[in-house]
Amino acid sequence: MASRFGISNRAQCKDQPVPGSPTVSSQQTRIWVALLIVWVVWGSTYLGIAVTVTTMPPLLANSLRFFAAALILATLLIIMRGPRALQITRTQLAYSALMGCALLGVGIGTLSLAERYLPSGIAALIIAIMPLWIVILRATSGDRPSRLTLVGVAIGMGGLTLMMLPGGTTPVTGTAQDLLIWSLAMVGSSFCWAFFSWRSVRFPLPKDALVTTTYELLAAGFMLLGIGALTGEHFDLGATSLPSLAGWSWLVLASVVAYTCYSWLIAHAPLSLVSTYAYVNPGVAVLLGWLILREPITSDVLLGLTLVLSGVILVTRGERGETPSPPAAADRSTQSPQSTLEHPHPGTALP
Repeated sequence: MASRFGISNRAQCKDQPVPGSPTVSSQQTRIWVALLIVWVVWGSTYLGIAVTVTTMPPLLANSLRFFAAALILATLLIIMRGPRALQITRTQLAYSALMGCALLGVGIGTLSLAERYLPSGIAALIIAIMPLWIVILRATSGDRPSRLTLVGVAIGMGGLTLMMLPGGTTPVTGTAQDLLIWSLAMVGSSFCWAFFSWRSVRFPLPKDALVTTTYELLAAGFMLLGIGALTGEHFDLGATSLPSLAGWSWLVLASVVAYTCYSWLIAHAPLSLVSTYAYVNPGVAVLLGWLILREPITSDVLLGLTLVLSGVILVTRGERGETPSPPAAADRSTQSPQSTLEHPHPGTALP
């Protein structure tokens, strides 16, 4: 249960600082700075992808992004904890690779291809329904979500449908048919993202989230590199614009910074507070797309945005009241799929 300062009980019980003391105040400041970074940095990656793919091949650009981010994370882990920090079993490597390909390879690969036609804010909203998919998956497996959770799913899915109706969204390029096709592809991608996020609590992944992330990034990098090469993508440095290079560089930095902050928050902040990224990030993406890329915000988009984010908020609150947050150090193999929304894997949050 969170304190009124926004700090988890597990973070307080170690030294039992007095409320209002410098220790609590400092911890509170660190939590909110890290949370703000997660909100803004992850929310801005949709903009970064949209700018990157204007003159760079989508799959190859994200492949190199993942390789660069994995190299940085691996270097930081070796410096802080030594080379043994990266030692994992073959089983852990296999499941980390599976998660990397399913979440980052399929998820980000589809997103980068879709953002050639979809506004970045709309793409973010489609990904935002991921918690709704998890609730549906839970229901099909025999779990009984709360009434508030089910209402949230219905509202969120209604908002998604509204945005996908003809005339609801203006394509960046291409035709309305291209927009519909890639919107449906994004829906399928978000389901894939949700399914493997839901199942991940049963996977024998490394206990250290940053180590898991490093191997996931490598696996996704190799996957997108292979698919990009097979589909004929290639780099043309002469045609690559400075904004695209800047967008790509930002994506690399964002991957490392946001992952690090998110992993720290999971261990030090109330999970209900950390989970707010699910509905804050899409709002940031829509705002940045409108401010910087001049993406139009129609009345249908505004209504869809309101419904989708309202649905996600209701689902998050419904889950919060229904499922207690597991301890930070709990073994993932003992968690139920129901805990995914309140104890998410870092990869579930990366756009």
